[in-house]
Amino acid sequence: MRDELVRTALYDFHVSSGAKIVDFHGYELPIWYSSIQEEHLATRSSAGLFDVSHMGFFRFQGGEVRSWLSSVSTQEYMKFQPGRCGYTHFLDHDGRIIDDMIFAVSSESEVLGVPNSTMVGIMFQWLSDQLPSNGSVNIVDMSDNTSIIALQGPLSGNVISEVLGSDNVVGVFRCQEIEQNELGISGWIQGTGYTGEAGVEIFVSNEQAPILWDALNAHPSSTPVGLGARDTLRMEKGYLLSGQDFLWPGISTFCEGLPDGFLSRTTSETSVPFGLDLSHDFIGKDALIESMGKGARLWGMQCEERGPSPRPGHQIFSGPDDDSELVGYVTSGGPSPSLGMTGIALGYLENYEEGQDVWIQSSSRRRIKSQVRRTPFL
Repeated sequence: MRDELVRTALYDFHVSSGAKIVDFHGYELPIWYSSIQEEHLATRSSAGLFDVSHMGFFRFQGGEVRSWLSSVSTQEYMKFQPGRCGYTHFLDHDGRIIDDMIFAVSSESEVLGVPNSTMVGIMFQWLSDQLPSNGSVNIVDMSDNTSIIALQGPLSGNVISEVLGSDNVVGVFRCQEIEQNELGISGWIQGTGYTGEAGVEIFVSNEQAPILWDALNAHPSSTPVGLGARDTLRMEKGYLLSGQDFLWPGISTFCEGLPDGFLSRTTSETSVPFGLDLSHDFIGKDALIESMGKGARLWGMQCEERGPSPRPGHQIFSGPDDDSELVGYVTSGGPSPSLGMTGIALGYLENYEEGQDVWIQSSSRRRIKSQVRRTPFL
C-alpha cells in the first residue's frame, strides 16, 4: 500500500488543462476535463485520449511461458501466435476470479500483461507463487517505469497514422513494438482498450510519455478524456470492473452496500463471452465447471422510466410494491451518454431472462422500472 498519492508522468498536463483531479486508488488522476458526457461522445464519434498509467504492466519470460500461463488462467495461450492479444481470468482453487487481464504475446518466449491498478501487488505475488520450480519462467513488474496512453474511437487509426506513421497502425487485438517514427518514440503498441471502440494502448517510458501525449493531443480529432467517461464507456459495453463487478474473497468479502461475499464470482457468473477456454487444465477449472449453470449471472438493465440513475449497491426488486422480492444488487450503474442519458446498470440476477422487467431502488422514495438486457447496450 502506498502512503502518498502517486502522480503519473502526465500529471502536469492534467492540471494545466483544468482537469478535475481525484484520488483514484492512490493515484491523482483526472475524472473529467470538460464534462463526462462531452468526453464520452467524443470518444464514440472521433478519438478519446486517456492517461491509464495507473494500470500495471508485467513481462512474463521463459521458454515455457505460454504453457505456464495457460496452467494458471482461463485462456489457452498456446493458441495465440506472436503479435496477438487476448483476455483472461485468473481463478483461485474454488473457481473465484482473482483478477482479469489483457495480455499480448510478443514472442514465443515472452508475454506482456496488464493487471488492474488495485491488483498489481497482489497479482505479482500470486503469480510468483505459481512459478515453475525449475526457474523456466520469470516475471518482471514494469509498472512504475511505464506510462500507458490509450487512444480510443473510430478516428484513432487516422490519428496514429498521422502522429506515429502508418507502420504503427495495428488492428484489433494485434500488437507490436513501436516502429521508427518522427517523434523518436519507442515502446509497445496494441489494439486493445476499455471502451468497445477501435483503438490502441501505447506503453512508453515515463520520460517519453509527455512527448507522445502532446503530439496525440494536438491532433484535431483527439479529445482528452478522464476516468468518468472511461467508466460510462465501459459500462455501455458491459465490461467488468475489478473490485466493483467482482472481488476476490482472498482480499475481502465486504463491499459497502452489498451482502457479505456478494462480489465473489466465477467466470461463468460474469457472462463474459470470451476469455474462457475449457480445452486445457488450469487452476480453478474443476470448481468452475461445477458452478456452471448454477446461481446468478451478470445482466445488463436499462431503465424504462426517468428518475435517479442506478448506482452500485442499489437494490433490485421483482416489482414496484413494498412486498416485492429483493432479487439482486447493482454492481455498476449510471446514465448512458450514448442513450440520451438513460440509466443503465450491471447486476447479478438469478433465474431471469432477457426482456423481463425488474425495479431498481434508485432512491429512498423511487423504484425505476428497468428491462433486463444482454450487454453490450449498444
